[in-house]
Amino acid sequence: MTRPNQPFALIQPKVKKVPFVLSIPHCGTEFPAELKNNFESHLIEAPDDTDWFLEILYDFAEEMGITIIKAVYSRWVIDLNRTPENQSLYNDGRIITSLCPTTTFFGEKLYKNEALQPNKEEVERRLKQYYWPYHNKIDELLQSCKAAFGEALFWDAHSIRRNVETIQKEDFPDFILGNDDLKTAGSTFIDEAIQSLGSGSCELKHNTPFKGGYITRSKGNPNENIHALQLEMCKDLYMSNNETSYEPKKAERIKKLLKTTFENLISHLNA
Repeated sequence: MTRPNQPFALIQPKVKKVPFVLSIPHCGTEFPAELKNNFESHLIEAPDDTDWFLEILYDFAEEMGITIIKAVYSRWVIDLNRTPENQSLYNDGRIITSLCPTTTFFGEKLYKNEALQPNKEEVERRLKQYYWPYHNKIDELLQSCKAAFGEALFWDAHSIRRNVETIQKEDFPDFILGNDDLKTAGSTFIDEAIQSLGSGSCELKHNTPFKGGYITRSKGNPNENIHALQLEMCKDLYMSNNETSYEPKKAERIKKLLKTTFENLISHLNA
């Protein structure tokens, strides 16, 4: 259950717990009361840049013993997958929205005027209020898994439009598995994820054009038996072709593939 102002919701597994934590950091659509009137009202009615319906797509996870943590607030409040110092993770010319974005990925201004944009003090407040609680809870969950089972697996779930020209001109592949060039997870888990996700008809890329964001990069530590993977997927795999509504029939195929992938990954935990 989410307490007032708590920036995450925690979903406990419905069956015997396994050392697997699933994070959905960009599914949040709410705005804190003290900030809501600062944003352009027509934009926050249905905030773009949201990873829509991933909490539905992955709802099978709690039946597998997996603990789920998901964001409550929109990434426009603060982006949980950026570095706290607001450093860019890529330097190839793509658009990178900041820790506290002031524009959408398409360059639309989020705030009613520049005076309402967050200054340094406001960014620090949002870090304390909304950012660190999410990260600290993940750390707590992973350490709990490690203490109980000797190791932990972490999966950071994301989705994206099929085409975002401000990032790259070409369409994105169906799946992009990221592990910061093999740094955030052991080879057993990386190889299994590649094999499982690539077993269907979906196109899979590895560490290109996304290597995993700050969450994956900061949580994964295979030398300490904590293995982190990020999956970016195109929204039209489980949503309508215009990426506005959830399509249960389309989603069922992706759910099945994800569930099989998770089953295979879990089989390697304490194998």
